[in-house]
Amino acid sequence: MDPFLVLLHSVSAGLSNSELTELKFLCQGRVGKRKLERVQCGLDLFTVLLEQNELDRERTGLLRELLASLRRQDLLARLDRFEAGAAAEASAEERELRAAFDIICEHVGKDWRRLARQLHVSDAKIDAIEEKYPRNLTEQVRESLRVWKNSHKEDTSVSHLVRALRACQLNLVADFIEDEQQARRLDSESSGGGSTSTVSLMSQDSDGPSSGVPW
Repeated sequence: MDPFLVLLHSVSAGLSNSELTELKFLCQGRVGKRKLERVQCGLDLFTVLLEQNELDRERTGLLRELLASLRRQDLLARLDRFEAGAAAEASAEERELRAAFDIICEHVGKDWRRLARQLHVSDAKIDAIEEKYPRNLTEQVRESLRVWKNSHKEDTSVSHLVRALRACQLNLVADFIEDEQQARRLDSESSGGGSTSTVSLMSQDSDGPSSGVPW
C-alpha cells in the first residue's frame, strides 16, 4: 500500500470520537456541510480532502495543522517520519519536475488555462481552481499542475511538460526548463553525482527571487 495511505490509516485509527468532531469543525471552510455529515472516521475526512486536492503526499501541511490543533505529538511524530522518508526517496526525476513547476509558475501567467487544457485538465477542474484561488495567479498555475500530476501519474515527466508548453507556443518557458535541466546535470557531473542546487531562472528574466513555494 502507498506509504501515505498507510500513514492516513494509522492517524485515523488513533483519533478519538471527540478529536474527529474537532477536525470536522476545523474543516468546515474546506469541506461542504453534506460531506462532513457523511464523515464517520478520520479516513473518511482525509479521503474527501484528497479528492478536493487539499491534501496529498507532497502537501502534508494541512494534515500537520490539523494534528497540531489536537496537540497529538505522537501523530505528528508519525507524520515527521513519513516526510523524512519521502524526502529521502525523492528521485532525481521528481526533483526536476518540482523545478519545472517553479519555472512554469514564475513565467506562464495567464496562459496557465491553455497549458492546463493541453495537459488534459478538465474545464470543470479549471473552474474549480479559479474559484479556489480567485486572486492568486501563482497558486492557480501551481494547483493546475498538481491536478495534472495527481491524475496522470503514468506520464508526469518534465519532457511531457516541455512538449505541452511548445504545443501552446510557450517556447521561452520550455527553453528555460531545458536550460535548467542541463545546468543541473552539469552541476551533478562536476560534483561527482552529489546534490545539486536549482539554478534560478529569474536572473535571466527579472530581478526578483525565484519561487520557493512548495509544489
